Amino acid sequence: MKGRNGHGGFTLLELLVALSIFALLSAMAYGGLNTVMRSQQVTTEQAERLAQLQKAFFWLGRDITQASNRKIRDEFGDEQAAMVGISIGERRLELSRNGWRNPVGRKRSNLMRVAWGVRDETLVRLHWNVLDRAQDSKPLETEMLDDVEELELRFLDDKQKWHDVWPALSRGEVSKVALPLAVEVILETGREGRIRRVFEVAGG
Repeated sequence: MKGRNGHGGFTLLELLVALSIFALLSAMAYGGLNTVMRSQQVTTEQAERLAQLQKAFFWLGRDITQASNRKIRDEFGDEQAAMVGISIGERRLELSRNGWRNPVGRKRSNLMRVAWGVRDETLVRLHWNVLDRAQDSKPLETEMLDDVEELELRFLDDKQKWHDVWPALSRGEVSKVALPLAVEVILETGREGRIRRVFEVAGG
């Protein structure tokens, strides 16, 4: 429409309609963008979680498959088996393993003592810089995975029987087999549920 001075313009009703349409289109665009951003965030979080799971099982599997028949002395001077697995407590698995890389050529063994357990719903890996420990030998700890509710282990002996603890107990006596043939790991998390993996022990 043209006003009295001959210039074109919009009526108040036309402006209100235009603003309403603009607001509606803006809300639709924001809703779509917000959905895309949330989907991207969920995808990123799932990818990061999957990477954490793969890393945890990679290190756990490498420790188990490279287990070595090497007993140790703990910080109290007591002899500990090459591999120790229990069904209760914070620290569930402890073992000696091969393959500790030494790129700078330090004067140390290529064997390492490691342990795995769950504390405060977090899967943790510990390792010591020495095999036979003194009272001041402290482990170095790495948090591997959060939201972990349970860690269960089973051990396969040379007679193809599974045990909940290691060294295996048979008729009240401790088995003389140093290492199992395989270790079954069941990790229960709040997000993924129960995840089962079986690792063959090279030295078993």
